[in-house]
Parts: sequence; structure tokens; C-alpha cells
Amino acid sequence: MLPHQFFKLLSDETRLRCLLLIARHGPLRVSELTAALEESQPKISRHLAQLRNLGVFKDERQGQSVYYAIADNIPGWSRKVIEGLAKSNCLQDNYEADIQRLLSIPNHSD
Repeated sequence: MLPHQFFKLLSDETRLRCLLLIARHGPLRVSELTAALEESQPKISRHLAQLRNLGVFKDERQGQSVYYAIADNIPGWSRKVIEGLAKSNCLQDNYEADIQRLLSIPNHSD
């Protein structure tokens, strides 16, 4: 993954919101992301596929659910960017509603 590809992916707000939630709260299902972001399943799935295809996310099937998580083998520089974004208070303030909706989902364990 080249830096310009990575930052281009993050220039989309939906992909950034997905990344922030997964970076902060671990592997998440598409249904959890659609509820937290209040977006349609096809839209979320399309953005997750873009992140997975570039190697930022990995997916893992557990029973009938597919969980998305940060890929283990992403370059160190991109991992540092993701960790920095996940810890940013500025971004947390802007996307606090996403976090609250995620945490309010029944059977979501954080």
C-alpha cells in the first residue's frame, strides 16, 4: 500500500468513520457499522470492501457473521496514523454520536 492510496481512502468520511470505530472498538460486523453510522448496508459494505482490498482491513467469518478488523500486516507508518486518529480527541468529539450508537446496540460487547 502506497501512502497516497491510504490517504485517498481516508479522504472519504464514511471510510474514516468505519476505520475510527474499528480502531477504537475492535472487530465489528457490517450490521454494527450500519447502525452506528446510520448508513445503508450496501454503502457500508462497498466502503469496507475498498478498505479490505487495499489491505487496511481484514475480514473473518465467525458463524454467520463477518467481522472486519485492522489488518495485521499493514505498514508501520499507516498503523501509527490509525492509532493517532483513534486517540484524537478532536475526532472523538466530531464522531461521538457514532460511538454512542455503537455502544447502544444490543449484544455489542466492547
